[in-house]
Amino acid sequence: MGAWQLAQMNVATARYPLDDAPMAEFVARLDAINALADASPGFVWRLQGISGNATDIRVDDDPFTIVNMSVWRDVESLFAFAYRSAHQGVMAKRRQWFRRPEHAYQVLWWVPDGHRPSVDEGFARLQTLQRAGPGATAFTFRHRFPPPGRADQDDGLDPAPFCAGWS
Repeated sequence: MGAWQLAQMNVATARYPLDDAPMAEFVARLDAINALADASPGFVWRLQGISGNATDIRVDDDPFTIVNMSVWRDVESLFAFAYRSAHQGVMAKRRQWFRRPEHAYQVLWWVPDGHRPSVDEGFARLQTLQRAGPGATAFTFRHRFPPPGRADQDDGLDPAPFCAGWS
């Protein structure tokens, strides 16, 4: 393992309260999907509240806002979990549970080994991505950047073939 690990944050706005019937399938799948992440190659850490997931962590005044954060060994490990595992099934149904985002909703960035990013740090990176576009400090799967100190540019990974997008 190198001196850097990949942090990710994604933000979603639920269509309904989490305890409403239309959200039941999403809520019912949380434990299994989080267990899958925890057991996935390259997984390092994920944000958790008292519930064992991050749905009970309030990040703003909107109770429908849900945040997810994790740290991975590298971009490929996160991509494999997100788009090539059972998690893909959750991604394909996200339109049923979440409003279409109006801005960037996912951001990736490099953190030193052992660092666990805060929610505020994640939102700052997401704002950087929205304001300046992909760069070394905030990027996406399609426009990814190597860890600090590495000069080579990685080819992007396109999630589109693996899940239903927002278009």
